[in-house]
Amino acid sequence: MLDVREPWEVELCHIGGSLHIPLGQLPTAVAALPRDRDIAVLCHHGMRSAHATQWLRTQGFDRAINLAGGIDAWARRIDPTMKVY
Repeated sequence: MLDVREPWEVELCHIGGSLHIPLGQLPTAVAALPRDRDIAVLCHHGMRSAHATQWLRTQGFDRAINLAGGIDAWARRIDPTMKVY
């Protein structure tokens, strides 16, 4: 998982094991991402991650997918113990 939220957001809640690269830093950090695996991209509600996913696909990351609803949906549907904001 690739978390494109800002650092203050990640401090509030995060999914363990996620790689954190804020959206604004993604173009300079793209080399750190694997091209041979699925990459689920997430943000707060899914808009920034949708943009990041679209951009990643233009860069050849064909297996990038957007986590619809973002971490908010994750917290409400998958992990109700997670803080929402």
